Amino acid sequence: MKISASLYSAGTADLRELVRELDAYQSDWFHIDCNDDPSVFDDIREIRKLSDTPIDLHIISPEPQKYYSQIVETGVEYVTLQFENIENWHPMPDAFKGQLGIAITTDTDIDVFDRFNGQVSFILFMATTPGKSGEPFQQKNFRKIRDFRNRYPDKKIHVDGGINAELSFILRNMGVTAVVVGSYLLRQEFIGSAMMKLRSNTGSEYCVSDFMLKRDEIPAVKRNEYSFPQLLKVIDDFKLGFTNIVDENDTLLGIASMADVRKALLNHWPDLNHLRVEDIMNPHPALIHSNNSVYDMLEYVKNLSFPVLFLPVIDEHGKLAGTVKFNNLIKGEL
Repeated sequence: MKISASLYSAGTADLRELVRELDAYQSDWFHIDCNDDPSVFDDIREIRKLSDTPIDLHIISPEPQKYYSQIVETGVEYVTLQFENIENWHPMPDAFKGQLGIAITTDTDIDVFDRFNGQVSFILFMATTPGKSGEPFQQKNFRKIRDFRNRYPDKKIHVDGGINAELSFILRNMGVTAVVVGSYLLRQEFIGSAMMKLRSNTGSEYCVSDFMLKRDEIPAVKRNEYSFPQLLKVIDDFKLGFTNIVDENDTLLGIASMADVRKALLNHWPDLNHLRVEDIMNPHPALIHSNNSVYDMLEYVKNLSFPVLFLPVIDEHGKLAGTVKFNNLIKGEL
């Protein structure tokens, strides 16, 4: 996952020294907010003299096209237009060779992306109030990110607002391509230490229930309604490679993954008409509780003797609450 350092979050820091320090600690991009202010392009020109690090420009303006010529001239690599501020918009000129995205605030529905789908390659989720540095991440965005990934699987996801080391891990796990980091990175005594934590560390501020796939987003087959064709259909419909098995009270009894299905087919071939759920289900899966912290979850996964792509999540009563999946960790690094 790319780290885009929000330069203006450093306050009055000397731009030249800041750019050199961020380059030394391998910031992937430099994020610059243009709040309808053409003078930011003077800073971009100065940065170009000092560094080859890509520029990640966020334009907040009713008429973003008035900056297109300067964007092309300075060779900006990533441009994001703030949706809520746009009153009159023209597509980017052919001379623009970078990538274009649309930013939306927490209260804006992802449906608005349809208007730009053919012209942009990514979305930027503004997870705090724009312009208010240091605000906490608004957790409603976890669900929005998942919904967007499901609806637009070929588009990349960027996130800005409230990013810290733990959120960096969670968002990597969700397949986010880039995060914009401001106060957490640039208001620390040691930028290098903060950068290292963003790339690899996690604390315990968030619980599993904050970011897991919720109950309505995951597959489940009721034990008393089981049939083998139905189980296969549920696995196929949800595209997660498994289904949960629950009783009539939604208590988790086990899981049936595609690996479990293959083993059952091999063990009972060719007599498949009487394949019971007990023949397929793993009744003792690795699982996690909804109130466990991210740190608890990682320690648990590290101590497992086998790799996992997903973890069922149960509540304090043993009922199915959700799922944490890990396959997006790889996508988030591409």
